[in-house]
Order: sequence, then structure tokens, then C-alpha cells
Amino acid sequence: MIAKMKKLTFLVYHKEYERFLNSLRELGVVHIVEKQEGIVENAELQDNIRLSNRLLATLKLLQRQPHEKEAVIMTEGGTATRGLQVLDEVDNLQTEHGRLLMELQGYAKEKAALQAWGNFEPENVRRLEQAGYAVRFYSCSERDYKKEWEAEYNAIVINRISSKVYFVTVTEKGKEVDLDVEQSKLPAYSLAHLETLYNATEQAITEIQKQLVLLSETEIPSLQAAMKEIQSQIEFSKVVLSTEQTAGDKLKLIEGWIPIASQRAVESFLNESNAYYEIADPVPGDNVPILLNNKGLFAWFEPICKLYMLPKYNELDLTPFFAPFFMVFFGLCLGDSGYGLFLFTGATIYRFVAKNLSPYMKSILSLVQVLAASTFFTGLLTGTFFGANIYDLNWPFVQKLKGAIYLDNNQMFRLSLILGAIQIMFGMILKAVNQTIQFGFKYAVATIGWIVLLLSVAFSVLFPSVLPLGSTPHLIILGVCALTIFLYNSPGKNIFLNIGLGFWDSYNMATGLLGDILSYVRLFALGLSGGILAGVFNSLAVGMSPDNAIAGPIVMVLIFVIGHAINMFMNVLGAMVHPMRLTFVEFFKNSGYEGGGKEYKPFKS
Repeated sequence: MIAKMKKLTFLVYHKEYERFLNSLRELGVVHIVEKQEGIVENAELQDNIRLSNRLLATLKLLQRQPHEKEAVIMTEGGTATRGLQVLDEVDNLQTEHGRLLMELQGYAKEKAALQAWGNFEPENVRRLEQAGYAVRFYSCSERDYKKEWEAEYNAIVINRISSKVYFVTVTEKGKEVDLDVEQSKLPAYSLAHLETLYNATEQAITEIQKQLVLLSETEIPSLQAAMKEIQSQIEFSKVVLSTEQTAGDKLKLIEGWIPIASQRAVESFLNESNAYYEIADPVPGDNVPILLNNKGLFAWFEPICKLYMLPKYNELDLTPFFAPFFMVFFGLCLGDSGYGLFLFTGATIYRFVAKNLSPYMKSILSLVQVLAASTFFTGLLTGTFFGANIYDLNWPFVQKLKGAIYLDNNQMFRLSLILGAIQIMFGMILKAVNQTIQFGFKYAVATIGWIVLLLSVAFSVLFPSVLPLGSTPHLIILGVCALTIFLYNSPGKNIFLNIGLGFWDSYNMATGLLGDILSYVRLFALGLSGGILAGVFNSLAVGMSPDNAIAGPIVMVLIFVIGHAINMFMNVLGAMVHPMRLTFVEFFKNSGYEGGGKEYKPFKS
């Protein structure tokens, strides 16, 4: 369900405004209405946003650093001041790292140019030039090299690599050398000196990387502390910018929203402060923030609803209504009692072993436990347990359980379609309720007509002796439904427009309803494919194990564990994605869900 909200407006004297905002932030329950147009013009806010982006990038950089197995990584402590110092240190290291990388690339290029010429001292070449001789470096293909150059220009072949000739000419200064080949310009260092520079630069880069690893082991908490402080300043600046100035800039006007449950605390706070305030109910057109307030089991499914979008304030929260279906659908898609038992055990052990779990993490683990329990019990419908069929056991209890709940593939196929039809019909009922709440009962009449029509057809097919299909009572029911569908689907509009919309609605229902129901076949298909693949891994584990008393069991266990781990990962992923698809597309569509609500985010530290 959606928590009821109250609209809060208050005026504060400008000299007491900052103190008032700090107190309001400590209270931590008021959702401030932000006015985005002022944000761009605020230099301080923009500086803080840029600083926040730098901190986030630095935090991600350090979190990606590799650590030794025995490394001790700090997870607590740290201060915001130290975090800003670390930010500057990392920036300097990154700048130096980039400069060294460019130098390293330059040295690598120069090394490649000298490799063919070997290691020589450029100083010796300069000494020859001082003595009146010009030394030039050339390269050409083997076929272009001419032997007469050795006599004419004192050409000396230095190296031959892949049919390419590297040679030098030694001539007296002033003598022109006319060779139609590529002339090389060599670096001012010897190959040995370049190797030294390259290795020193590489070592400097390694040292920078070590410093980054060291910072990642000790200073991440400081960066996180700085990040929190900057985010708090950003939120405070946004609230300041969201304030309107009235009465010659002497008064500050702020608008916000509070849950009804917090109304007394807010009133008590405002009565003690020097602020005029007004608390009112939302009116149509208000963009009311959404706070989901489900309890127990249904609260654990709220993150799934948020993955799609939050409802509008005047809509039904569908979380409690899709939660039971999602739980069953997950179990059918995974379809293996052994997998369900493994997931439940793992989540339960983690809850007991892990320390300082956040409320959000606890709710996620509770959701995993519920979905795992559903998998265990729905897996009993087919008897699949880690790819094996427990109903092959000739135990009295197992055989009695098989007689009570076992379903073959045809029955599982029909069960999937039946569940789909039930959820779609349930969604249409919720659509009628939603229309009644939002617009009034008359806007839900056409939807109720479709519900009665479909239910009467289903009843006549299932119980022909009570209400025969096409009988006079049934035709009367169909006629009344047709009147509501074609004449009352858009109250207040022209009758011909209503008839046209009725035909359009009928076309969409005829083409869409069957496709929506058939979409639920995936519940059967995913469970069947996962069970078959689990059975294949069992067969591989038995068939591929060698006939050896020691190696045989080891190989069999390895294949069994690895195979089922892969299968479980793939099937858990599918068991989450496909029920979400059925919920967000088929169920939400047929329930008339619009969504688009903005999440309630109180102004707090």
C-alpha cells in the first residue's frame, strides 16, 4: 500500500533560515519539493557536484585495484578531511601515471626504430662528422639494394630482416648522396640507454600502481566519508535553491511532503521553531512523492516493483497483489526442490553468519528465503530433486505424496495456462477497482462488463449443466455485458464514439488476451528445460567418471557440483527475469497500471 501524505508549506524568517534547515535535516522526514531551474546558476552547488563526481570516480578506481590474498583491507574509520587529501593524492598519481605512460610509449617506439641497427653510441657518429665524414642511415628492400653503392658511397650493410636491408653510407662532407630509398632518422640515444630509460619508466609506473593499491587498502573509508559529506552539502544546497523569497526577501517559503505517520513530530518541531506553517491534503495535479508501506511478506517484494516504476499517488500499489503470483511463478520456473532447499539453506546461514546487515539486505535475504521455499514446494509437483526424481523411491510416504500432488508434463502445461488466466482476470478486477478509486464507479462499468463476460464464458465451459453456453440466461448476460462494453466505455462522450471505442476494445481483447495467456507457457517450459539439463549433468557425472575407486568418486562429484552450479545460476536468472516479464507486461497491462510516481526521499543527513 501507499503511505498517505500531507502537503507542508512553511515560512521562515531569513536570519533564522540556515539554522532552521539544519534542524529540519536532523528531523529527517520532510520531502522537499525541488525547483530545478535554480540549480544550474549556483556556483557552489556545481563545484560540489563536480567534486562528488571526482570522488565517485576515484572511489571506483581504488575499488578496482587488485589485492594480495593476505592483504588487510580497511572497511571502517576514515574522515572526510583525509578523504579530500586522498583525492588530491590519487589525482597526482594519475597525472604522473599518464605522463609516464606517454614517455614509455615514446621509448618503445624509439627502441623499435633502433632494433635493426643494433647497439651503438651516437657519440661515435658525431665524432666521425667532426672528422669530416657524413654518416647516413638507409633501409630498402633486398632487390632494390645495389652492390655498386658500396664502392661509390662506402655503403655498409648493418642488418637484413625479412628481405629488408639496413645499411649506412660513409662519405666526405659535402658529397651528395642520391639514393632513391628510405632514409632513417635515429634517436639521440643508444639502444642500451633507451633500454635503461624504458625499464626505469616501467618501474616508476609499477611504483605508482603499488601506491594506488596501498591507498585502496587503507583509504576507501575516508573517500566514502568525504562522499557522504559532499552529498549532504549538495542536498542542503538544493533545498536552499528550492526556497522562494517573499516579503522583500525577508521570508523564505518552502514546500514539502510528509507521511501522515510523521505529522505529529513535524508539528511539534514547527511549533517550537519560529516558522509559520500549513499542513493540507494533496489536491488533484499535485506530484505527491510515493512511499510504499507494505508489511511483512509484501514488503520484501517492494524492490521488484521499484525495478519497473512506482505507482502514482492515486493508484493502487500492486505489490501485495503480484507478490503471491511472483512467488509461485519463480518456483515453477526453477522447478527443482533440491535447488530450492540449497538456496534457502544458503540464505539462512548467511543471515546468521554475516554481521551488521542493513535492513535492505535483510529484506533481500528474506525474499530469497521465500522464493527458495516456493521452489522447494512447487518442485514437489514434479518430484525433481537435483535432476533426480524422488518419486522413483519406493517409500510409502513418498508414494503417498506422489499420489496426492504429482503432476505430469501435460498437467503442468495446463497449470501454467490456468495460472495465467487467473492472474489476468485478477488484474482486470484490480483495474476496475483502480478506475473506481481514481475516477468513479461509472468509469469501471465497461471493465466490469468484460470481467463478467469472460467469467460467464469460462463458467459455461466448466459447468455446462448449470449455465449452458449460448443458453437464454447466458445470452442475456452476454447482452448486458455488450451494452456496457459498447455504450459505456467512455462516460460523457458521444454514443457513436463509445461504439467505435467498444469495437477497438473488442479487437484488442480478442487479439491480446490469448497471447497474454499463452505467455505463461514459459512457466512450464523453463521448469522442464531446467529439470532436463539437471538430469543430463547427473548422467554425465555417472557416465564420465573413471572406473577407479579413488578418481571415480572425485570426478563424479566435480562434474555434479560444477554442472549443477552452472544450471542453478542460469535457471535462477531465468526464474527472476521471466516472472518479472509476466508481472510487468501481462499483469500490469491488464490491471491498467500507469505508474510514474516519484520516490519519497526525505531531507536528512
